[in-house]
Amino acid sequence: MSAGQTGRRIVSIWLPHFPMERWRQQAAHLGNPLSDDLPLALVVEGPHGPVIHAASRAAHLAGVTAGARLTDMRALCPALRVDYADPGADRAALDRLALWARRWCPWTVADPWAAEGAGHGLILDTTGSDHLWGGEGPMLDGIEASLSTLGFSARLALAPSWGAAWALARFGPVRAIWRRAGDLDPLPVAALRLDADTVLLLNRLGLRTIGLLSALPRLSLARRFLRAEAAQNPLIRLDQLTGHLAEPISPPGLAELFRADARLAEPIFDPAHQLPGLCATLCEQLARAHRGARRLRLTVYRTDGETSRIEAACALPARDPAHLAFLFRDRLDRIDPGFGFDLISLEAPQTEPLGTRQTDLAGGTDAPLELSHLVDRLTARFGRAALAQLQPVASHIPERAERRADPAAAPVLQLAVTARPQRLLDPAEEVTVLYAVPEGPPGQFRWRRRIYRVARYQGPERIAPEWWQDRPGTRLRDYFKVEDALGHRFWLYREGLQGDGRGGAPRWFVHGIFT
Repeated sequence: MSAGQTGRRIVSIWLPHFPMERWRQQAAHLGNPLSDDLPLALVVEGPHGPVIHAASRAAHLAGVTAGARLTDMRALCPALRVDYADPGADRAALDRLALWARRWCPWTVADPWAAEGAGHGLILDTTGSDHLWGGEGPMLDGIEASLSTLGFSARLALAPSWGAAWALARFGPVRAIWRRAGDLDPLPVAALRLDADTVLLLNRLGLRTIGLLSALPRLSLARRFLRAEAAQNPLIRLDQLTGHLAEPISPPGLAELFRADARLAEPIFDPAHQLPGLCATLCEQLARAHRGARRLRLTVYRTDGETSRIEAACALPARDPAHLAFLFRDRLDRIDPGFGFDLISLEAPQTEPLGTRQTDLAGGTDAPLELSHLVDRLTARFGRAALAQLQPVASHIPERAERRADPAAAPVLQLAVTARPQRLLDPAEEVTVLYAVPEGPPGQFRWRRRIYRVARYQGPERIAPEWWQDRPGTRLRDYFKVEDALGHRFWLYREGLQGDGRGGAPRWFVHGIFT
């Protein structure tokens, strides 16, 4: 298959002056812009002292070249200004630029290959995207104009393969678009992404262009470069250039796909029998990646071209096949089979790390895992809106110290056992104090038309207002645990102190009941 038959359209963007242009932008941002007429070079440490990493236009005109020793270039250009390059920051900026370039297509990466004089670059897979920008030519014009607005000069090319686009961007005409196979023949062999030593060897053999190299018998090339690395093998590079050897574009940041498929010889109407096998296959994939599923999606592909899907969620990462199959057991009737389906897929679109679990030394099971399975099953049976979990909140005020949360949206948290009551009244109910011990609990109080005589008490526990969210004048609370003669236990608090200047006499409230 030749490059023109692959159907792919790859854009290569070469940024020949990226380190210098980024350095100038950073200097201007810091308020130290440098004149374009002043020769400037960025250096990196070499085996025998600093070497030139990048040079400005004025430095190039003065004879400064990349890769040369700094001492030699200073002898050639005494007015040369020098600063240290930051290749790591350049690489990070190029990665951010690759994400920015996704406005033209979803598949963009920073070019990972750079040799002498190759510079920095981006690779875009624009297959099927050019019509959104009025065609391939207007799309290249728009990309170049946008990069120029950002302050970067660029050379672009479009071809059916990564290698061909890369070669045209660096050695072809401006905004080159591959039209036919002969477009690449006049280009030098350096356009094959070979290192300087390999290019020198080919030139000594009289092979200066891609056309001359491709005209040689493949067997001769294979024998000559049998021991060469793949990246420096001209035969492999030729195959990548022509599209005979694929070079996939894998953008960073994409989550690994976990999916199990069941292809059926005949259309069916119920996926229940295939579900256990799909869950087992999916869990094997998750186990190899040390991941657990948080969300699952079951999709059936109908014979009429339509699809139908249902989803399930897990409170904790899970990869137990039986448990995952149970989550769909009561939901399979929601699938519309139409006239039948012949393909079933089970995906895990959201996963989290999950290591190998070990039972306790006594051979028991993992209690938090059992609780999460219970949450998953209740959610599958009654719906997410009917179930909630309590999560702690950083607050000393009891009614603010917890909140209701979706149990499938976050891991189930084990709340610490405290001395506070399990049941809180919302809101707290005011009581009438019949007799109060000074600085202590009430001796008797009336609540809900009934009088309680305090037999035992513990406290007080003082809780001050939260000044960052309470209104000015909010009174402090003194909490007491009290028990009457019949064993009823309550959690009372006194709001305010006598003479605190924030109101009248203190008020009493029942805030909780101990069970």
